[in-house]
Amino acid sequence: MTLTTTAVLVPLLPFLGAVAGLLLGRRAPGFVRPLAVLPTLAAAVLTVTVAVGQGTGPATDVATRLTPTGSIPIDLALHIDGFAALIAVLVGVVATCVQIYSTAYLRDDPRYPSYAALVSLFTSAMLLVVYTGDLMLLLVGWEVMGICSYFLVGHYWETEAARAASLKAFLVTKLGDVPFLFGIFALAADAGTFRITGILGSVAAGGLDHPTLIALLLLAGVAGKSAQFPLHTWLPDAMAGPTPVSALIHAATMVAAGVYLVARLLPVFAASAAALVVLAVMAGVTMVGSGLAALAQDDIKRVLAYSTVGQLGYMLGALAVGDRGAAVFHLLTHGAFKALLFLGAGVLIHAAGTNSLAAMSRMSGLARRVPDAYWTVTVALLALAAIPPFAGFFSKEAVLGAAEHAATGDAHGIPGAVGWTVLVSGLLTALLTAAYATRLWLLVFKGKGAEAPDHGPQPVAMNAMLWVLFVPTVALGLAAPFLPGWFDGRSLAPTLATSVLGTGAALVGGLVTYAAWRHTTALAARVPLGAVVAAADATPAVAEEVAIDTHAPAYGDNAAAPDPADPGRLLLGPLQRHAAVGFHLDAVYSALFVRPVRAAATLVRFLDRAVVDTYVRGAGTAPGLLGAAVRRAQTGNVQTYLGALLAGSLVLAVAAVLVATGTGA
Repeated sequence: MTLTTTAVLVPLLPFLGAVAGLLLGRRAPGFVRPLAVLPTLAAAVLTVTVAVGQGTGPATDVATRLTPTGSIPIDLALHIDGFAALIAVLVGVVATCVQIYSTAYLRDDPRYPSYAALVSLFTSAMLLVVYTGDLMLLLVGWEVMGICSYFLVGHYWETEAARAASLKAFLVTKLGDVPFLFGIFALAADAGTFRITGILGSVAAGGLDHPTLIALLLLAGVAGKSAQFPLHTWLPDAMAGPTPVSALIHAATMVAAGVYLVARLLPVFAASAAALVVLAVMAGVTMVGSGLAALAQDDIKRVLAYSTVGQLGYMLGALAVGDRGAAVFHLLTHGAFKALLFLGAGVLIHAAGTNSLAAMSRMSGLARRVPDAYWTVTVALLALAAIPPFAGFFSKEAVLGAAEHAATGDAHGIPGAVGWTVLVSGLLTALLTAAYATRLWLLVFKGKGAEAPDHGPQPVAMNAMLWVLFVPTVALGLAAPFLPGWFDGRSLAPTLATSVLGTGAALVGGLVTYAAWRHTTALAARVPLGAVVAAADATPAVAEEVAIDTHAPAYGDNAAAPDPADPGRLLLGPLQRHAAVGFHLDAVYSALFVRPVRAAATLVRFLDRAVVDTYVRGAGTAPGLLGAAVRRAQTGNVQTYLGALLAGSLVLAVAAVLVATGTGA
């Protein structure tokens, strides 16, 4: 089987699994789990085969004409190079882990067949985005992921949080997709093709007439899909979906699609210094803002959601300084350890019966209840905080090293201000990342109080997937010396200056948070919090649904809790209440966009009902009244008709005489 055929099968197998799962889900439920797991597993194996076959050799680029359009044709194109091959492996592995994990997590869920089919369809769409060489096909995968995300985030549709979150995710990402679509059309119009290789060739020849406009339009879609400021607000709320969905969508697939697009089309963005400045500022604001917000969240998954937003900012920062190798390297390591953290959070929520860090901090012995989650999540948090020798250290230092390179003027075509923006915000975010990672670990695993509830042993399928993802979390960083050949040839080795500064910032953040925790932990025993804990016999999915649905009634907010024992509250001070609600961006958007749109809709409804409908009803009522009046004259009496005829004739005769007399005069 050729490399091309193998690559075509990679997105096709999960798609066929999704179709079969939807068709057989109700009729043959025994086939649902095999149809969910086996096609995705086979696709993951094939991605490894493609990666081995592709290696560091020249890119594989094949295409066939899909349809003539009268202007710019659309091709069924395949473009595989080193970094596309490695990202596909990441997607395949994480998707397989999520499908296997979900067989236990949602084992009694009546909607599992549709859930599994949507996950398979989502996986197929992401793999299409990675492998395709035509922007229109990429757009198809891009939009399919968006609609799948809507349904998956809203899986617990009985809860108000899930319904609102799914709608918000869909609308906010579509807000970015509209200019993104115009950007694709403008790019194709300038380059004369939708083929990525043709576009890059046109850029190299100086063939783009509007590089800044095109780059900014594309960045709008990237900001929406990859949850970057100012369109990042949907991602924290999307934690209302099932935890495996968060591990797939918000770690290695949909949110990474925007980063992948910028990496694929980096020369387009590099053709405009203004676009690079906008990209750097967007990444810097996102990194720092999300780090502060993560430090104030009470929901364990919202902490990880804001963490994801910040880590995606690192990747886009690396792209802003022109190093797509560092960006993709961090995408790979982050996809592994963040998927592990989300899946581990699912285990912890089930074991504790709550998603509240404040409630977990008042439970003792949670680490003993779930030793697998304890060890794997601990290592994943160390990787997130970029502590050597774990994977996150090497990839984050590659980003900071690239930023330093640009800041000192050694990166050709990159403004120095872009390098300094990414470097300073990256170092500050390293401190904040270590702080919220330390806070999460201390509140979850070092709680004091009553013994954690016994929910029984965690399913083997869930624990096993934690250890599968543990391997790349530990070892992927060691692959740094071998990856430049797969990317652009630039070294990914950490530099001394940024390694010392980055690791020092992480250690300071961790130690300061630990000191704050020691200062506040005594308050936990004195200030009890009313937490709703799921029943001991609840399945993982039910425990999570209860946790999501009861967090706001218990604490007054979906995101935060009034916990004086929270070290984050001490560290942030008066900033804490603002950070907990994402610095009121939702309120700003509500005032600027939601309320005016609703007011306009109310006005339109009034005009429609009170004005337009009045005329419509009048047009129907007037003939009715006229008909009623005429109907009264229809008596059926011949004498009456003759009398009326004579009277009418008389009137006409008199009128004729008067007219004639007047004319003669």
